Amino acid sequence: MSLGVAAPAVRHVEVFGIRHHGPGSARSLLAALDDYLPDSVLIEGPADAEPLIGLVSAAGMNPPVALFGYAADRPSLAAFWPYAVFSPEWQAMLWGAERGIPVSFCDLPASMTLAAAEQALDEPDPADDELDLDSGHRAPAAEVSRDPLAQLAAAAGYDDPERWWDDVIESRLDGASPFPALTEAMAELRADDTAYDHRRAMHEGRREAYMRQSIRAAWRSGRQRVAVVCGAWHAPALSPPLPPAAADARLLRGAPKRKVRFSWVPWTHERLTSASGYGAGITSPGWYHHLWTAPDQPVVRWLSMVAASLRTRDLPVSSAHVIEAVRLAENLAALRGRPLAGLSEVTEATRAVLCDGDELAVRFITDELVVGQRLGSVTPEAPTVPLEADLEAQCRTLRLKRTAEAKYVDLDLRKPNDQLRSRLFHRLRLLGLGWARPGQSEVQGRGTFRESWHLEWRPELAVDLVEAALWGTTVVAAAAAKVAAISRDGELGELTVAVERCLLADLPEALTGLLQALEAKAAVDADVLHLMEALPALVRAQRYGDVRDTDVGALADVCRALLLRICAGLPQAAVGLDDEAAATLRRRLDGVHAAVQLAAAADDPVAAEGRTRWLETLARLIERPDLNGVLVGRMVRILADAALLDDAPVRLHRALSHGVGAAAKAAWVDGFFSDGALLLIHDSALLELLDGWLQGLGPEEFVDVLPLVRRTFGSFGSAERRAIAGRIAAGAGRPEQPVDELDPALGEGVLATVARILGVRVGD
Repeated sequence: MSLGVAAPAVRHVEVFGIRHHGPGSARSLLAALDDYLPDSVLIEGPADAEPLIGLVSAAGMNPPVALFGYAADRPSLAAFWPYAVFSPEWQAMLWGAERGIPVSFCDLPASMTLAAAEQALDEPDPADDELDLDSGHRAPAAEVSRDPLAQLAAAAGYDDPERWWDDVIESRLDGASPFPALTEAMAELRADDTAYDHRRAMHEGRREAYMRQSIRAAWRSGRQRVAVVCGAWHAPALSPPLPPAAADARLLRGAPKRKVRFSWVPWTHERLTSASGYGAGITSPGWYHHLWTAPDQPVVRWLSMVAASLRTRDLPVSSAHVIEAVRLAENLAALRGRPLAGLSEVTEATRAVLCDGDELAVRFITDELVVGQRLGSVTPEAPTVPLEADLEAQCRTLRLKRTAEAKYVDLDLRKPNDQLRSRLFHRLRLLGLGWARPGQSEVQGRGTFRESWHLEWRPELAVDLVEAALWGTTVVAAAAAKVAAISRDGELGELTVAVERCLLADLPEALTGLLQALEAKAAVDADVLHLMEALPALVRAQRYGDVRDTDVGALADVCRALLLRICAGLPQAAVGLDDEAAATLRRRLDGVHAAVQLAAAADDPVAAEGRTRWLETLARLIERPDLNGVLVGRMVRILADAALLDDAPVRLHRALSHGVGAAAKAAWVDGFFSDGALLLIHDSALLELLDGWLQGLGPEEFVDVLPLVRRTFGSFGSAERRAIAGRIAAGAGRPEQPVDELDPALGEGVLATVARILGVRVGD
């Protein structure tokens, strides 16, 4: 007799333990979901990022991409959760979106994990530098446990866990579900695991407690068939029967939290590799992508791609090579008892047949295809900071693409679009965004109207973008705000660097305040070295300002004032210096002289007057007996190049006289002859003096001065050194030796050794 009471609903949960980035896992997971038909899918991932799951199927979402979570008031405190197209979690999200089945993240919220990470940063622990191998994200006080894959592979007789996983999971094309066996195997490993310390066990325990609470919440909401997609290590802890909920609630109670924001950001295959430092990384994302997108005849298709890639390097690879490589890969797999040729087999076939043993070509294939340079894209619907939106809009206007592949761009500043690109790049540099960095021009005859840039977008720049967004909502506003902060708090060196970059970035209003701060800072800075370090950047900025039609009148006034103070303070700053301090001052000396020359080249009478004052200061200093030899030598060289000294050989002869120590002589030579190859080639008198000094050194003196002399002449080019040697061999600078001074007996041993090397008999 029925009492009219409905029978309680049967609640069920199925746990699918996967590898975070594996095409075999993804393929098996989709088959298992189709068979199980859940009414709710829970995925290991930050629970508070659930609103972003709905964007996975939006137009413009092309993996690899990553969830990006960061603390609202501390953007540098951030974490990424990356996904490739072959990641099981990504495919599970798409599976639910296509069928209208709710999908949720079930792991600890980022508000908890980032708060815990912040505590770990504030209270450092030696174990904090390790990575959570399962999630791939930095975990507080994480101690790496032994690799479960390595243990399973060893039990199966494999010495390579990657090959074992490839055989049993990734290369599978049948529909058999591997998940029950994996869960059972992980349960055995967990029962014997002793590698976690207490703090790591607490972190992992909280994660699994939250996942179980998420399962219970799905049941309470009326779901009856729940599918859980998680790392295989967690599968035994989430499989029914579940422990009492009260114990999990106690474990989670009191966990620290903080406000977190999320976005989707592009990612790269390179950043999915374990070599990049990613804890859940794989060795061959490009190969895994191929296994996912080309499941039919993967070996043939792969080696065809390899051949096409090698042809772009002008290597002769024919269809016959591809056929032979396929045969070799399949035969190797058969000999090794593998169900399908894996990456190791196709790599060996590539090396032997397609690359003819050329390891450089094999490394190219590894970088180009095995790892790959693929960069994902994100839908415009994804939430982002206003600065990112402004940067994207400017890139579209200027026809710039942010790609993971490094490339060089040459700009002609006479062209409006190139000038706008240059301003954008310089503004990004002010903000610390390293997408564009100055590079080496491939264009000959480069002048002040040309700039070269090295462009390479890296996923971690998303963090830098969020940090830079604290300065403003647009690139120009953020750069100006950053300059204002430097004007307020920066030291003299920072101010001078900022002046040059601010001018190149075309921020006139910010430049005005920066120049005022620079003038005030320079007026109270009594350190001549600081002033000398500041001047070159300011002179360069003044020169480039002329190219960009920018008013640099105020900058010219600052430069003149700095040079006056340098000339006044240099005599006192240059005396009584040891070798290290003298070397530092010499570098500053060269920088100031180059700046003075650059300013005087503009035919400015005031700049010419400054050059004259500078050279007069040096002319007075070279007569001081208390100057370090390297400084005297350098100043004499500068004045000789300026045609203000006609007794340079006399001064060199005096510096190399017997009354001067060997080290002091070498220092003087280093200062005078650095970058002076042409001087030695064309001035026979100087070459004769120098050669005579070197020949007159005793054994001990020669050993003492050799490092300094070698450093001096090692900077010469090989052609310049050959020319100098030729002049000496021809007799310039070498005193003649009488033949009767030669001792044939001393040369017999040398001749015998040379004859043995050449394979001839002495006397032939």
